[in-house]
Amino acid sequence: MDIQKLLKQAQQMQAKMQQTQAELAGKTVTAEVAGGQVTAVMNGKHELVSLRINPATVDPDDVEFLQDLILAAVNEAGRQVDALIEAEMGGAMGGMNIPGLKLPGM
Repeated sequence: MDIQKLLKQAQQMQAKMQQTQAELAGKTVTAEVAGGQVTAVMNGKHELVSLRINPATVDPDDVEFLQDLILAAVNEAGRQVDALIEAEMGGAMGGMNIPGLKLPGM
């Protein structure tokens, strides 16, 4: 095994991962629940950037229902970001070929 080649591959992978992380920060996912009553938009850094609530959903006598919808939308957006990250980072790491080493996303 050529250590110089291995180090070069590692540096290339690190640079590609940093680039991918920067690109992910600019991407967003949208999750809607209850037929669009609550919509959560999250960026690739798991930051909630927008939360829309249909005014017809707001019932002062049933705040718990609205809270549940918000939680569901935010959690679904988080799952979508996780899937996006896995797909993007898998591509960033795909070029790294080290015999006997299995990395996530490869």
